[in-house]
Amino acid sequence: MLLSPFLTAATALQCGRVLDVGKGELIPNAIILIDGSTISAVGSNVTIPAGAERIDLSQSTCLPGLIDVHDHLTSDPKDTGYQGLGISVPRSTVTGVRNARVTLRAGFTTVRNVGAAGYSDVALRDGINDGDIEGPRMFVSGPALGITGGHCDNNLLAPEFNFKETGVADGPWAARAKVREVIKYGADLIKICASGGVLSKGDQPGTPQYSLEEMTAIAEEAHKLGRKVAAHAHGTQSIKDAIRAGIDSIEHASLIDDEGIALAKQHGTYLVFDIYNDDYILAEGAKAGMLPESIEKERQIGKTQRANFRKAYLAGAKLAFGTDGGVYPHGDNWKQFATMVEFGMKPAEAIRAATIEAATLIGIEKKTAAIEPQHFADVIAVDGNPLTGIEAMGRVKFVMKEGKVYRNDFVQTDHHRN
Repeated sequence: MLLSPFLTAATALQCGRVLDVGKGELIPNAIILIDGSTISAVGSNVTIPAGAERIDLSQSTCLPGLIDVHDHLTSDPKDTGYQGLGISVPRSTVTGVRNARVTLRAGFTTVRNVGAAGYSDVALRDGINDGDIEGPRMFVSGPALGITGGHCDNNLLAPEFNFKETGVADGPWAARAKVREVIKYGADLIKICASGGVLSKGDQPGTPQYSLEEMTAIAEEAHKLGRKVAAHAHGTQSIKDAIRAGIDSIEHASLIDDEGIALAKQHGTYLVFDIYNDDYILAEGAKAGMLPESIEKERQIGKTQRANFRKAYLAGAKLAFGTDGGVYPHGDNWKQFATMVEFGMKPAEAIRAATIEAATLIGIEKKTAAIEPQHFADVIAVDGNPLTGIEAMGRVKFVMKEGKVYRNDFVQTDHHRN
């Protein structure tokens, strides 16, 4: 059953603190004034107009709605390996309905969904946009593009089944055609598999898959049609080829080297390190049904990925917050904040990666990811001060998206009018 969000002409959030993510500073005892779906004013001296709806968040820290740029809302950990073969696209979509609600209530008001069964993510996005279901703002790729037998194919079945995934396209012209096809059916961006992966059968994360020629064709076609491209790339060479091809973001980036980091800085390419899920895969992957070879691959690559995250951070590369939700249970996205801090980031920088940097990667930085006038009223409140204790990001108590309240665990809304 959907929670009944409300939308009033004017709403005032009375916050104990407001985080200015641009400056990394807290504004004490601040008011966020909302007019419809957007923020109209913010500050400690804002006057609440007569008739405004007031929401008391005085015991909390308010900050912009969070963004995860690497999510799979229509997938769950149990969908990996052979058990995933029995899950239909319609069933995946239903799974997405549940996960969208959980993710929104965890404080993530925007996600970039990078790979889904069929076009289940397109249907989910449209259902959210039409107001039929509750969930974050979604930017979706539809099926990910990849080579025959690669990470974005399905290698679990015998040849007699003659099965390949929707996004399989070999060669530059077939890849261009596939870009056009997924855009035709509703993709907001393009996701490709440049290298082998951890959860796929029969390949290695460090092995190149799409060639430089193929990725150049994909990037050129996607950009011509107004779409950005995200490349799954664990391997050292694949990362550098993807950057040189003009890909907009490198997902995972596990085996990136110094040259790759320098190239990313030179080209302005975002790196998206999903460094939390190593903990989940090694602790829970076998119970979830992940293949033994996948768990072993994660064991070999996880520590290196975290070390390279730290190296890229210290080098000043562009980093956006992405977690690979669906590999671990949805709603636990926030756990990556603690991992990012553990491996070198300051709490304010980790939050910035999930707001300003993530929004800039998607291309919506002028609309959301900051508590500023004319931005969407995407606001969350957490119990505690995340700048002194990042674990506060796991204590989300209030969620608003575009002026509508989807969660309020503090006091009930004060319906008193000034």
